[in-house]
Amino acid sequence: MRGTGSWQVVAQAEEGIPAGDLPDAVYEAYSFSDCSDTIWPDWPHRTAKRLIQEPADVAITAALAEIGELAGADRAWMFEYDTALLRFRNTHEWSRQGVRSFVEDLQNTPVTMIAWLQQFLVSGKAVMINRVADLPRPARQLQVEMLRQGDRSVLSVPVFHGGQLRACIGFDATTAIRRWPPPDIRALFQCAELIALARYGSHRSEQAFADPSRAFAPLIHLRRQGQIIGVEPQAILGVRSARDYAKVWLKDGSTVLDLRPLALWTGLLPSASFLRVHRTAIVNLQHVSGLDRRDGDGWKIALGQLADSWPVSRPYRQELRQRLGI
Repeated sequence: MRGTGSWQVVAQAEEGIPAGDLPDAVYEAYSFSDCSDTIWPDWPHRTAKRLIQEPADVAITAALAEIGELAGADRAWMFEYDTALLRFRNTHEWSRQGVRSFVEDLQNTPVTMIAWLQQFLVSGKAVMINRVADLPRPARQLQVEMLRQGDRSVLSVPVFHGGQLRACIGFDATTAIRRWPPPDIRALFQCAELIALARYGSHRSEQAFADPSRAFAPLIHLRRQGQIIGVEPQAILGVRSARDYAKVWLKDGSTVLDLRPLALWTGLLPSASFLRVHRTAIVNLQHVSGLDRRDGDGWKIALGQLADSWPVSRPYRQELRQRLGI
């Protein structure tokens, strides 16, 4: 779905002067068609390559990092909505070195906080906020949050799938005021369309979104080199120690080297479904596909479709048997 209305700019301006020529415009709202007669960056091509080569969640964050860097942004991010468009949560983020991340702060947040922005997003329009500090009074609640995050300029582009607003992607500028022009906005619209297909195009995703009773599950945010990926605990097969870090296996087949040690993961993962089976490994019991006990001194546990089984050490075997009902 794409907005069909013409682009809008709110500023103290004389009638008849093209809004795009007004550097003093506080914000601008564009539909996709408003940017159709321009030459745009190759961000969609770069995003498509990521989405083809990597599982969706990893690819989305990697794409945001790549295009955010190229766009001169200080952050690139994505948030998504619940079925009723009443709440939203941050899911993916990249931030430039030295720029603070706030991705974990906004989880299961009422959409009323971004009500001013939402009026444009639901109509399929991107919003280029050139000067956060000068936003109008109706945007006060949003402005307070943006200022808390140090934002000076923000670009937001809606993500639609199946005719419904599902998410939003965008850029933050924190070090200086910045205006991303229509060619950049057009490119980000196309990136949004590709991301929507990758994240929401599966039959399973459509079934989950169609369930009005489905509430947001708490996300665990994986961190690697300025990139943050929000995943639900059920998407994690297991976690293993990697020296001072931890390697996380996801059910989509991807792995992420997280910057936190395994000891911290013991407290992050819900104990109802996760169990430590080795001093270097924690597994999701919901994804156990086999337990090899033929060698009494070397039990092996199979997870999902992983080719290699993981070792189970003696101190953890009794509880593992009890939890699996063996």
